[in-house]
This record gives sequence, structure tokens and C-alpha cells, in this order.
Amino acid sequence: MFETGSGNEGGKQCKRHAGSRWMVSGLLALRRTGLADSLRIDHSSDMAHRLPPAAAPLMVLAFSAALSLGLAAQRFGQRGMRFEPNVPYDGRFTFARIRYTVYRRSGWEYDYPTMERNLMTMLAEITSLQPHISGSNIHTLDDPELLKYPIAYLSEPGYWIPSESEVEGLRTYLAKGGFLIVDDFMRGEWYNFEEQIRRVLPEGRIDRLDASHPVFDSFFRVASLDMSYPHDPGLKAGFLGIHQDNDPRQRLVVMINYNNDIGDYMEHSDQGWWPVNISNDAYKLATNYIIYGLTH
Repeated sequence: MFETGSGNEGGKQCKRHAGSRWMVSGLLALRRTGLADSLRIDHSSDMAHRLPPAAAPLMVLAFSAALSLGLAAQRFGQRGMRFEPNVPYDGRFTFARIRYTVYRRSGWEYDYPTMERNLMTMLAEITSLQPHISGSNIHTLDDPELLKYPIAYLSEPGYWIPSESEVEGLRTYLAKGGFLIVDDFMRGEWYNFEEQIRRVLPEGRIDRLDASHPVFDSFFRVASLDMSYPHDPGLKAGFLGIHQDNDPRQRLVVMINYNNDIGDYMEHSDQGWWPVNISNDAYKLATNYIIYGLTH
């Protein structure tokens, strides 16, 4: 289905921010199902020192307030969409979602804007990024403004058919240091994605990644990539990527989450729709992707 190469890459590691172990604790405190006792953290990891216990209630309050805003914003999502104005550029980290023309069925806007709110709230609590929480951006790939934002998120690429202008825009974005996160596509949707990404990077090699890749150790240490879709346990997630100059020693320019949907897991993380370990893993992966993209 796809050409693979070695996925190991040498590279620097990002310093872990204090409080990373409290990430899921704050999240789970919001759940209605009382699953806190099921939380499992890998205590063998080398994550930084956790926050003092007294900080946990404050974190829960912060999540409660921010995720309530996220749920309210969900009224504008997916069906009968209302899109918020883009955040004016001010140098702070802003989540940038890619919009594409819909020819068959849509998907680029799935999980908007609740996923963005939840993830940015999480990043604000456990990193020193100070991202925009109450707003995010939507750009087409040929929008020159996209070049101001180092990380872009593409949802449902199984239905993504970029124009020639957008193909050139993404090629330029990646060449100038941009990092693309691809998410939310499964099974046969791979074929359209591969066709379109090869228009962008005709010589690009798609590598299978394993847990030794630096992207899985940029903030959280992700020891295992054994992840299955809850509705079909036989559907195993695939983690793939494209490296600059097809050299695994250089930076990853495209991070591909195949047979996976981390955006949806984060969108509904406070509602108990998905198993807690899946939401937990989604936040860890997304946090790692963003930190990796900002440091490579």
C-alpha cells in the first residue's frame, strides 16, 4: 500500500515541562463516569517532575472552565458550520487547520473547534507555550498567511484533492520549515491521500515510524505505538512520516496518523465517548507532534 523505509532518526530531545504527569489527571477529573481509578501512567518514563499535589485542583478548575467553552463552541461544528475569525498573528502559538475544497464529502472541519480548544488548554497547562486557547485559525494551503504558523493540521485526507496552487503552497510550506500533521483517515482512504501527497512531494518516501523515533520522545516518552480503533480492535493504527530529503537523520516534515483519529479522541475526551486510555494517548501524541514541530 505504501513504500516504507527506516523510521529512526537522530536528533535533540525537548526538555520536558514540569507537570506533564498531571495532564491526564486534570482531564479525567472532568469525566462524568468516575474513571480516575483506571488511570495508568508509565512511572518508568523520564518525564519531568510533576506538579505539587496542591496544584491539581487548580488545574481541574482551569480545564472545567476551558472545556465548557469548548462544548459551547461545538454548536458551530461539522453540521451547519459557523467558522470563527482567525486569530490575528501576534507570535503566540496558534492552532492552524487546513481547509480544502469539498468535492465528495467533507471532513477537513471535523472536530472543529472543540478539539482545538481542548488541546490548546492542555498545552497551556503542561507546557510553557502559552498558546491561544479561545481562538484558532483556518487556512487554505495556498494562503500566504499560513507561512506564519509552523504547524498545520489536515483532517480526513481521504477526501482531500488540492488544486495546483494548493499543491505548490504545501510544497513551499514544508520547504520553509512547516510541519504537517495528517489525521483521521482509515482503510481505503489511504489511496487518495497517497496520490495527493505524491503530487506535493513526488520524490518523497513514506517511512514507517517506530517508538524509537524522536517525535515520540519530544515531550512524553511514548514507549508503545500499539493503538487500535475502539470500534474495530483489528484496525491497528499506523504511524508514518516523510523526512526532509528522505533522510531519517533529518527532520520529519509530514506526520501521518493512519487508521487513527486522535482529533476525535481529544474532542470528546471530557464526555466519556472513548476509552480513557485512547484519549490519554491522543493527547500525548498531539503534544509530542507540536513540540517536535516547534523544535525541529
